[in-house]
Amino acid sequence: MRLLHTADWQIGMTRSYLPPEAQQRLTTARTEVVRRIGALASEQGCDLVVVAGDVFEHNQLTPQTVRRALEALREVPVPVYLLPGNHDHLGPMSVWSSPLLREELPEHVRILDTAGVVQVAEGVELVAAPWTGKHPVSDPVAGALDLLPEGPSPEGTVRIVVGHGGVDLLDRDQHNTVPVAVEPLVSALSGGRVHYVALGDRHSCTQVGDPAIWYSGAPEPTDWREQRPGEVLVVDVEPGPPGHRGTVEVRPQRVARWTYLALARRVDSEDDLEALDRELGLLPGKERTVLRLGLRGTLGLAQHARLEEILERHADLLAALHRPEQHNDVVLVDDDDLGELGLGGFLASALEEIRGEAAAASGPPSEQEAFRPGLPDDEASARDALSLLYRLTRGGSR
Repeated sequence: MRLLHTADWQIGMTRSYLPPEAQQRLTTARTEVVRRIGALASEQGCDLVVVAGDVFEHNQLTPQTVRRALEALREVPVPVYLLPGNHDHLGPMSVWSSPLLREELPEHVRILDTAGVVQVAEGVELVAAPWTGKHPVSDPVAGALDLLPEGPSPEGTVRIVVGHGGVDLLDRDQHNTVPVAVEPLVSALSGGRVHYVALGDRHSCTQVGDPAIWYSGAPEPTDWREQRPGEVLVVDVEPGPPGHRGTVEVRPQRVARWTYLALARRVDSEDDLEALDRELGLLPGKERTVLRLGLRGTLGLAQHARLEEILERHADLLAALHRPEQHNDVVLVDDDDLGELGLGGFLASALEEIRGEAAAASGPPSEQEAFRPGLPDDEASARDALSLLYRLTRGGSR
């Protein structure tokens, strides 16, 4: 049989660094990718789609968000099986138990809300391991395996584990006290008790400890740290003889439209600024690109003003241009550009005061030093003020 394995849709996700217009497009993208997954499942001849957890970003969703997700699911032409994960776990206030979802859930979509074996077609069983709370006290996947009958799966029957969570081979999070144990899964695969393990939680497409244990990754990226987001897996599974390992072929398929890109560059000269401008200009799909940019270097006042103009112009085209303070340290050096401004009187006095603040910078500003209304200006804001004053005095329109 052939299935499409996906996870971590996180419908309803928001990001604080996105402007409202980009956030709205990101929200739409997270339901549009469901339609592309459905089209791919049909094109590839998949028998079903399994979503291994975190269909939704959390359990407090607007009716519009839920309805739009259900509308996208309604267009998927094959059966879909949704597993509650850590973001959208089961419970009294869960989205899964809401009257809206229960009443409007498409007929071909099923919630895997009970641990254990679910027969989904003749000769096809899912072994569901839903999250029943935010902080489980035991490994949900191991608990689902314990519910299997002793011995291998019935002859000719494909068994697929659908689980969610970090695995013990990869997860070094000290706060995750119950990671998914890989060794019991490998043992179950080797003995023919199960034939494929579909996992969610890790947003990068990853094989784990066995050719038949996979994270599909998120179908749209959510963070710069992800290594292979934006994919789903088309999986062919054939059971072996009773008591023996099955045959599995996994084919990653890209479905993402958005990109999270991180760049770190030095800017010490006009050539560096031109190179940065050119590089940003060549980025494809700017309106769907979330760029985290780290800059370090030493610039004169005119060059710093030019840098700000470049970044402002490209920020208007990108979904977001995020510049974390800890990754940015562009030092403004004393030069003759200030003398070209020809300022006098109060403005000249103010300029010297700002110039003194800017010169006090000795390194990248920390979060504690970042400018906040009502607190004294820091060196970084002084540098920005000098750059802005230079641009305005020189007739810049930005």
